[in-house]
Amino acid sequence: MPHTLQGLTVIDLTQNVAGPYCTQLLGDFGATVFKIERPNTGDDARSWAPLTGHNESTTFLALNRNKKSICVDLDHAMGQEVVRKMVAKADVFVHSMRPDSVDSRGFSYHHLSAENPGLIYCSISAFGEVGPLKNLPGYDPLIQAYTGIMSVTGHPGQPPVRAGVSIVDMATGMWAFIGTMAAVLERSRTGQGARVTASLLETGVGWMALLLSNYLTTGNVPQPVGSGSPMIAPYEAFQTADSWMLIAAGNERLFANLCQVLKLPELTSDPRFAVNKQRVTNRVELHRIIEEVTKKRPSEDWVKLMQKAGVPCSAINSVDKLRDDAQVTALDMIKSPPNFAAPDFKIVDVPVSVNGQRAALESKPPALGDHTDELLRWAGFFDEEIASLRHQRAVS
Repeated sequence: MPHTLQGLTVIDLTQNVAGPYCTQLLGDFGATVFKIERPNTGDDARSWAPLTGHNESTTFLALNRNKKSICVDLDHAMGQEVVRKMVAKADVFVHSMRPDSVDSRGFSYHHLSAENPGLIYCSISAFGEVGPLKNLPGYDPLIQAYTGIMSVTGHPGQPPVRAGVSIVDMATGMWAFIGTMAAVLERSRTGQGARVTASLLETGVGWMALLLSNYLTTGNVPQPVGSGSPMIAPYEAFQTADSWMLIAAGNERLFANLCQVLKLPELTSDPRFAVNKQRVTNRVELHRIIEEVTKKRPSEDWVKLMQKAGVPCSAINSVDKLRDDAQVTALDMIKSPPNFAAPDFKIVDVPVSVNGQRAALESKPPALGDHTDELLRWAGFFDEEIASLRHQRAVS
């Protein structure tokens, strides 16, 4: 990956998933990232299961490469001064503290930009920085519940289900990264810093854009449709002789090709299924007819036949299949990084390449407080001042 952001210094005051993913992306593109953590415990994700054989959290390892760690007590007046002094020398400040916590410690955009007018200040919160819920904490499944994502996930008549991956957290980190990049570009033109805000709630609402648009137009409240789509059919999972597969016949041509593979050409002229609108209306019956056929052969056979006919489809794979998949391997998405504290740990690379190159692993995820003295010297503290800060337990 070209080190597009080389020379850019980032102060990372985030933890868990969304914020660390944002700052890891900044590091992957070449920025220098200084991660501020609590003394003794650090980022909450350091203790999340599962742990590697070397007592390292796989979540922390997955989200904190290309960073340096400093431990600062944010409740100590001198610790707060350390953060302000670091931010005064930095290009970007990313935090995931609640608005009331930020203001009480003097880390607001108003305070920090006064000392550093070129600062790009990115805040990541649960519910946003305005409104009655702005100071409440929040996590990915909470926002999936709040924004209705869980109301449309799962099968009709079954208990609510969250998406199995952290889609709100990871996407919020991506939006924060995109907003920060836009601000970096703008600063290169104007010389002025900017305030960037992202929240889990806004991400969750954004994920619901299509369903919200449908509701606002029709007044029909979206319901769970299992693996399917309320807009297209057939566009869902079907049982096969040995497992399950996903078929996505997204237009009339693909539906016709599917019918040829299944040896059901009559469906294309059946008034119940001839056009997508009718197929959606008669989804249950269409599913029954198709599944009577798909159950007769194993998934692997169907995938080969459908791919040959140009019908989008896939076996429903588990993670072990993904790890060994030939296409994923060809894309070089999963790597074994050298010199990790946990030598058996593999990283998932960034899902974008530039000139055929992905992110470079400049440094492994840091041990807690690994670089405290180094970063304090960078911020302008002399050795005797560092010793005093340690003695006062403002840093560790």
